[in-house]
Amino acid sequence: MENKPYVRPSWDEYFMEIADTVSKRATCDRGRSGCVVVRDRQILVTGYVGAPKGLPHCDEVGHQLKQMVHEDGTVTQHCVRTVHAEQNAICQAAKLGISLNGATLYCRMTPCRTCAMLIINCGITRVVCANKYHAGQESEEMFRQAGVQLEFFSDEVVKYDKQ
Repeated sequence: MENKPYVRPSWDEYFMEIADTVSKRATCDRGRSGCVVVRDRQILVTGYVGAPKGLPHCDEVGHQLKQMVHEDGTVTQHCVRTVHAEQNAICQAAKLGISLNGATLYCRMTPCRTCAMLIINCGITRVVCANKYHAGQESEEMFRQAGVQLEFFSDEVVKYDKQ
């Protein structure tokens, strides 16, 4: 057996692995997602997909699906029972009085439009995603306009099973 030298993960790989571990706490099987917000190689906060504190989770009572009609006429379904991982991380920072200005956010896929707006407004300057989100073009454009650096580990596009 060949003895290969150990290769340490890069900082981005390290924090993405932590975001993946955080996602295991998520309570909606449509998007078990987690995120980590870091500044100066120190974890500031984490967040995962879940219902607001004190309310029932999808894993307990099922999804609360709403239909969305898009400009092109397509209709998609979204679970609105949960708060996104990025939103929960930003809320935790606010609750604990932690500034996210100048931080990097690591997440599973391109943040949705609402998450992108929150990320921009709280001063996060870099977003690192494992994959692209099938409906992430608007967020990508907002990040570009706002000067938020956006990077992807993979160009693979994630699409939810139950659109």
